[in-house]
Amino acid sequence: MIRLLVGLGNPGPDYASTRHNAGFWWLDAVSRALKTPLQMDKSYQGLVARTCVNGQPLWLLQPQTFMNLSGHSVAALTRFFKIAPEEILVAHDELDIAPGEAKLKLGGSHAGHNGLRDIHDQLGTDQYWRLRLGIGHPGNKAEVIHWVLKKPSPEHRISIEQAIDRTAAALPQLLAGDMEHATRLIHTSKPPRPKPPRPAASDLTAATPMSRSDTTGRENVA
Repeated sequence: MIRLLVGLGNPGPDYASTRHNAGFWWLDAVSRALKTPLQMDKSYQGLVARTCVNGQPLWLLQPQTFMNLSGHSVAALTRFFKIAPEEILVAHDELDIAPGEAKLKLGGSHAGHNGLRDIHDQLGTDQYWRLRLGIGHPGNKAEVIHWVLKKPSPEHRISIEQAIDRTAAALPQLLAGDMEHATRLIHTSKPPRPKPPRPAASDLTAATPMSRSDTTGRENVA
């Protein structure tokens, strides 16, 4: 059962539309769906909301510590309310997944993600759930920092928003702890691949074998 939903990002208008804030975007969508507005709580260094789903308490958290210190916010709330690591779901941007796709996993490496790195350190374990929202990779490791701190293209932003909508639809399964069902819903909910464009009529004509004339003037099919 999930008792805490965390969205990772950086606070402030300068970062609001950057790829690194995909986790914030997801939690905002969940907050709207649950009609549970987030409010600043200095005790937990983040924007926080509390609600009940099927009689069970549920916390929502957006750390406002900046990404590198996200774990301080998460640890403060989980320790006070005695929330176990396996009852936490952290939504975050993922370089190794294409925009429009998402993956659910329990545990594993932080893979260089500084928000996850700090959560690992503060919780003392990697055994919490992650919702990995694909933002794509720039193709060059040296460009990663600039990539995550820039706005996605309009096409990529639409794909990410669509993935957020689809994964938020798996919320009942996530909250119920039916992670196998939630995983199937999230992993199979991929955007359809675009169909190749149909060739234009002029292209079809150009591709049709043409007849050629021999030296006697008769046409032979090539």
